[in-house]
Amino acid sequence: MRMLWLSLLTFMMPGRTPVMALPLRSPDLPMRPHAGPSEADQEFAEAYLRHFYGYEHKSERRRRAADTDVDADWTTGLCDKVEKMQRFFGLPPSGELTKETLAVMKRPRCGLSDVERFGETIRWKKKTLSYRIAGYNLSIPASKVHKVFRAAWKLWSNVTPMKFRKRSRKEADIVISFHNGDHKDGSPFDGKGGILAHAFLPGYGIGGDVHFDADEDWSFNSTGFNLFAVTAHEFGHALGLPHSPDPGAIMYPAYSFAPSYEPQLSFRDVKDVQHLYGVSPNFASLFSKKPPPRTPDKCDPHLSFDAVTELQQEVLFFKDRFMWRKHPQFDETGITLISSLWPDSVPSYLDAVYENVDKNLVVFFKGHQYWMLRQLIVEEGFPRNISDLGFPSRIKSVDAALHFRNDRYTVFFTGHECWRYNEQQKMMEGPAALIEQEWPGLPTPIDAAVVYDGFVHFFKGNVHYKYDSNSKHVVSTSPANELLECKERNDNQIL
Repeated sequence: MRMLWLSLLTFMMPGRTPVMALPLRSPDLPMRPHAGPSEADQEFAEAYLRHFYGYEHKSERRRRAADTDVDADWTTGLCDKVEKMQRFFGLPPSGELTKETLAVMKRPRCGLSDVERFGETIRWKKKTLSYRIAGYNLSIPASKVHKVFRAAWKLWSNVTPMKFRKRSRKEADIVISFHNGDHKDGSPFDGKGGILAHAFLPGYGIGGDVHFDADEDWSFNSTGFNLFAVTAHEFGHALGLPHSPDPGAIMYPAYSFAPSYEPQLSFRDVKDVQHLYGVSPNFASLFSKKPPPRTPDKCDPHLSFDAVTELQQEVLFFKDRFMWRKHPQFDETGITLISSLWPDSVPSYLDAVYENVDKNLVVFFKGHQYWMLRQLIVEEGFPRNISDLGFPSRIKSVDAALHFRNDRYTVFFTGHECWRYNEQQKMMEGPAALIEQEWPGLPTPIDAAVVYDGFVHFFKGNVHYKYDSNSKHVVSTSPANELLECKERNDNQIL
């Protein structure tokens, strides 16, 4: 029986000791003098990739080959594993241990391998499962914990024929408990800030059981670790589901609770669990008005954007809780959560974003507020009201922001008007002007704008306007997702 568990920094293998005693530097690791990751980060990354992406050190591969008569080169090297991890999380697939790649590796996440896939037979054979709660030793009210568990089970029973019954007696299919340290199942908890929880696959005995680390700061909101978000994910594993590469899915491996977003099953979660257990007879009536949310699809012909900006070498396209990252050196443009790059500091459903390269700032707008971030950290005193930038009180939000790096000014678009902001003097240059006069040929209001590849690119609805700012005319129009270079549709087909 394999074990699933949530882990931050400690990586345990079933039946093995923790993967901690590693060489200071791996011969497979890319070496970049003066600028690359530290030895500690290299060691950490190797441990991460050994567990989650099946990486084996050359010496291990040679030993395996000697023991099993298998070619020592059967598995790929470390760089290939880094690239595979980057693709899974929607990062630019460079194969290098960038700061952002390491940041994603160090985020709270589930300990199950991301490249492992379960077979269809790893599921419960009956439609009603019993569960009981044992080993409870928390300071938070037991009644609230029980309510969280019922709500988490309801997520899964709403979409499948499965039923979950709470029992008080010892015999139950699934036992849920909280433990400190070593609790005699081969995977001891390590106290606050380490392993969060683990769950077993469906089966007899300990199969399906879920254990939580009692030392963690569990909460019912956005402080600490949200118990409902972790429980819903672990219950999915207890039902037999693997990880999903869909960043909008409950079964996405990274802990991604957002204060403004109530955890719910995504279209992908529903599709996967219904593949195992079938469709609930009440599914149509429950979800007819509000179907499970779909992660935005870059190949959707109706796709529109909330905001678009340059960020160093990349162009970022924002939509709801997500963003696509277009890098000039890579053909693939992957989707990821906004929180994967700016954890808990940037809101979802943004209005506008731009990068001020000269001041090393990224500025985000939502409603009447704006945030300034430097090195992924919110500057002190933010968010602030957009009136601080010089907007009159009648302006309640910004539609789009267009930053001109060389000239050091930014154009803000609000309704049918545009405003020129001097970044050096930190003030508006005069009153608003009409967009139809300053940018003839554009529809209003604008959704997003960015300077890229020698042109200004505007977006309204599902239309992309390529604009020549020198001659002041629209060069061409195309689908909004043209720059995402869609090659084929994903698997978000109708249920």
